[in-house]
Amino acid sequence: MDIQGMMKQAQEMQERLQREMSELTVQATSGGGMVTVTVNGHKHLQRIAIDPEVVSKDDVGMLQDLIVAAVNDAHRKVDEAMKQKMGGLLGGLRLPGM
Repeated sequence: MDIQGMMKQAQEMQERLQREMSELTVQATSGGGMVTVTVNGHKHLQRIAIDPEVVSKDDVGMLQDLIVAAVNDAHRKVDEAMKQKMGGLLGGLRLPGM
């Protein structure tokens, strides 16, 4: 395969991955389901659901911690999903950092 063909194939793979990232949604929870977040493949927060039981003006810090934990877990799940998709696209080719 020539260089131009390889470059075109790489660009097509990148475009496909971008489409898949846009279509991917991941949900994560913290506090035993008290906080649920949904993010897309670009790690943009789409939705937050908070159980009313956890809302207390006396413990705002705990609610903040639960939100941060749920968002971080969702980001980790996106990373895992994209790593799997990349592995499928590359056919098992090992890249540094992947």
